[in-house]
Amino acid sequence: MKRRSLIFASAQAASGMALAQIPDLDKLMKNVPKATGAAGTTAGSSDTKTDIAGIKEALAIGTEKAVNSLSKADGYFGNKAVKILMPKNIQKVADMARVAGYEKQVDEFILSMNRAAEAAVPVAAKIFGDAIRAMTVDDVRGILTGGDTAATEFFKRTSEKKLYAAFKPIVSKKVDEVGATRAYKELMGRYEQVPLMQSKSLDLDDYVTRKALDGVFYMVGQEEKQIRTNPAARTTDLLKSVFGK
Repeated sequence: MKRRSLIFASAQAASGMALAQIPDLDKLMKNVPKATGAAGTTAGSSDTKTDIAGIKEALAIGTEKAVNSLSKADGYFGNKAVKILMPKNIQKVADMARVAGYEKQVDEFILSMNRAAEAAVPVAAKIFGDAIRAMTVDDVRGILTGGDTAATEFFKRTSEKKLYAAFKPIVSKKVDEVGATRAYKELMGRYEQVPLMQSKSLDLDDYVTRKALDGVFYMVGQEEKQIRTNPAARTTDLLKSVFGK
């Protein structure tokens, strides 16, 4: 229990420091340049300008909420929708480990993967902000006329590779710091000599990074749906004018 409390406190402190770096909405929207179309023409009509500003504000709010939610302690671990679970290719080993009395080790492995993801998420704020600032008129039109998660799909197209590259070094460092790698090696080591239990390799850093990104996009999608479908989520006049009251 003492060890787990130390892990929790360390992850919470790291998350708190990173959250201080997340740009707030006002900073993100300040001096945002006018979006341009594919041919480089500046958006001209007042309606178009309103749409551009509204979409940018909606994305800024949605991504800020998603990052804040996931970056806090238990942001992943305490959220069933995004919690990082045991990798499928070693689930059989984990099940047998639990039966054999190593439930604590399995639980610590799962906890530490989630702590690593929580530590990585804050860097997403800048990448999302860059994507928002670089939006074109065509991007805005596609989001306005698209489905409930059109903006989330925009982020996937423009930012997923950058997010992966930014997340992975942090995940790699944190899985060692909070014990995921050690727990994984111990877990697999128990069954290396067990008949019929084939040890399967796992790129732990890649697994946690991809699951962390899945969680980010899921939460951004949920925030986007709220703004599109729930009038109460349109907290500014600009959002009301673009998405309706």
